Amino acid sequence: MILLDTHVLVWAVGDTKRLSRAGATGINLRELGRLVNRGRIQTYGTVESSIRQLLEDVTIRPITYEIAALAGQFPDAYPRDPADRLIGATARAEGLTLITPDENIRRSRLIKTVW
Repeated sequence: MILLDTHVLVWAVGDTKRLSRAGATGINLRELGRLVNRGRIQTYGTVESSIRQLLEDVTIRPITYEIAALAGQFPDAYPRDPADRLIGATARAEGLTLITPDENIRRSRLIKTVW
């Protein structure tokens, strides 16, 4: 299992040219393409309907007490954005590789990242 930064997920579905080669390799793009072609993932219509459809094929990881506590313990050098801290803590707590273009997260070396 891998963990995707939110905008990486959006790019994987609608704008794959924005993904790095390593990021694209980490995501099963062929499977995403199949889902789009079969109409399982729709990249048109309202934002709400597109997100709802997309999330039917994605596992949402819960924010556990462990993840929340870990996010608060990251050093000051780690990005201060709460969402960045939560996604980093999720990756660390669950031993997942995070696919992200965010240079500040990748520079931290607290978690394994791909881009």
